[in-house]
Amino acid sequence: MPFVSVDRRDDGVALVQLDRPKANALSVALLEELAEIARALHADPPGAVVLWGGPRIFAAGADISEFGGPEEARRVGRHFLGTLDAWATIPRVTIAAVNGFALGGGCELALACDLRVAADDARFGQPEILLGIIPGGGGTQRLPRLVGPSRAKDMVLTGRQVPAADVRDAALAWAAELARGPLVAQALAKRAIDDGLDGPLAAGLELEQELFGEVFATEDAGAGVRSFLADGPGKATFSGR
Repeated sequence: MPFVSVDRRDDGVALVQLDRPKANALSVALLEELAEIARALHADPPGAVVLWGGPRIFAAGADISEFGGPEEARRVGRHFLGTLDAWATIPRVTIAAVNGFALGGGCELALACDLRVAADDARFGQPEILLGIIPGGGGTQRLPRLVGPSRAKDMVLTGRQVPAADVRDAALAWAAELARGPLVAQALAKRAIDDGLDGPLAAGLELEQELFGEVFATEDAGAGVRSFLADGPGKATFSGR
């Protein structure tokens, strides 16, 4: 069964829906389907396009089981780059309709749309750092261009939002948490954001692809991916190497 469907409505809108149980994880197979649909929408554009993940979740991110070492990461990253670039250049307005989680690659897919409509339960995030890696689908490039570099770094370097009831104590706690994290991945993510903003988007996306492959050579990436597959997100212990 296909993971992506298209409904061309009488009002001129093409509704594109993701449907890969249980969480619309963006596997290579799903990305290939989405790229094929993007090419069809280029060739025969509708009046506008809506991308929806269903009533419960938009997309939980990449299919982590497809990650391996640097070469596998580069292969997955290239699929993201090609698919999301094709989606971003559809010659009609594209709108991401987001229910529930839009995390990692799911957030990056929403960023590749022109506009976003978010439900009350919508949650956007770039939690790759919790696996000891960095975004590889445009998160270090499209996100800071949309929300600014400071807010993008908050999302990319922490993987979550931090409440700040007391500024000093919250800052110290935040810094301590970052210091226990995957330090190489943090440095690469910061470099991707800062250096990427100095040039055009295409150059930034190429830089992100280079660093996305590089980060998988770290000890933390291996530990983070193994921990995710065994115990779920946010439970990895990192060495900073």
